[in-house]
Amino acid sequence: MIRLALLRHGHTDWNRAGRIQGRTDRPLDNDARLHLAAQRLPEPWDQADLVASPLLRAVDTARAVAGRDPKVEPALIEMDWGIWEGRRGLDLKADPASGFCDVDNWGWHFSPPEGESPADLRERLLPWASALPRDTVAICHIGVMRVLLAQATGWNFDGPPPFQIKRNRLYLIEIGQTQWRALPDPLRLEHR
Repeated sequence: MIRLALLRHGHTDWNRAGRIQGRTDRPLDNDARLHLAAQRLPEPWDQADLVASPLLRAVDTARAVAGRDPKVEPALIEMDWGIWEGRRGLDLKADPASGFCDVDNWGWHFSPPEGESPADLRERLLPWASALPRDTVAICHIGVMRVLLAQATGWNFDGPPPFQIKRNRLYLIEIGQTQWRALPDPLRLEHR
């Protein structure tokens, strides 16, 4: 049984403004850099393999909390939000012509115009996760985390998820040969 710990990257200016980032490569903002510099991975996760999305906000979060460079993993790149990228979710929701709806109600196959669906993410994430050789910490994005946690909990993107993704917490998944299981209690990062 391999354990996978998922950590969401720190804040960017677009996160704070409510803008959809997707694959737009925004850096961590100054407050996030200061906050993450005071955090570290708890034991034994500080010794696990370390991987990150290729986007700068994930790589820099990994360096900050682990004190070492991660292996960059293309499979962990955030979902492509298509023409909604860079727009504010509140503005899209207010425009009936946008087609926007909350991700909790997408099902596996809905996608933003010219973007990716959760099923598209699952197609690239499951082979990667299933091939992990040892316990691993992955610094990634909320879309990636939703798909992996959905796989581990049986949630199907239809209604509220059985988990709430917060920053500065490791969400643990046990990956077996035939079954995945999300552990119920995330671990907080520790103060240095």
